[in-house]
Amino acid sequence: MALGAASSLHAAPANHPLTLEEAQTLASNAQAACQALGREIAVGVVDASGQSLLLLRNPSVGPHNLEAARRKAFTALSTKQSTLMLGRQARSQPDTAALQYLPELLLLGGGVPVRRAEAVVGAVGVAGGGGPENDDRCAQSAAQAFAATTATP
Repeated sequence: MALGAASSLHAAPANHPLTLEEAQTLASNAQAACQALGREIAVGVVDASGQSLLLLRNPSVGPHNLEAARRKAFTALSTKQSTLMLGRQARSQPDTAALQYLPELLLLGGGVPVRRAEAVVGAVGVAGGGGPENDDRCAQSAAQAFAATTATP
């Protein structure tokens, strides 16, 4: 199902906002990537303004993961980088360590910006996938599939 939905996307200008259909495809692709790892997840997708487009959680995943997924997506959108890398950077450099205290940011792996061409048009956040590396892998997979299907020919 996720592959069929991904193929229905069409190339759009970089400034074209992320659609609900695209958010659903991102979520489906993240779920499929984590299911391949034997994990169910919570996933959040935000648009370019940081507003939630889609939040969903498999019932087997703890309820706190839904908010974690949303905040990971928001953090990736806000900083325009993977939350796995951002968290590692913040922990290793005293100058960026204070990022962990900003209320909406969540410096745990699983948030990835979503790009159309080079423009960040949103972000996807994954939580509950069995650790920050798994969450990141699933979110990266969804973002990469999005980039591949929306690339200008």
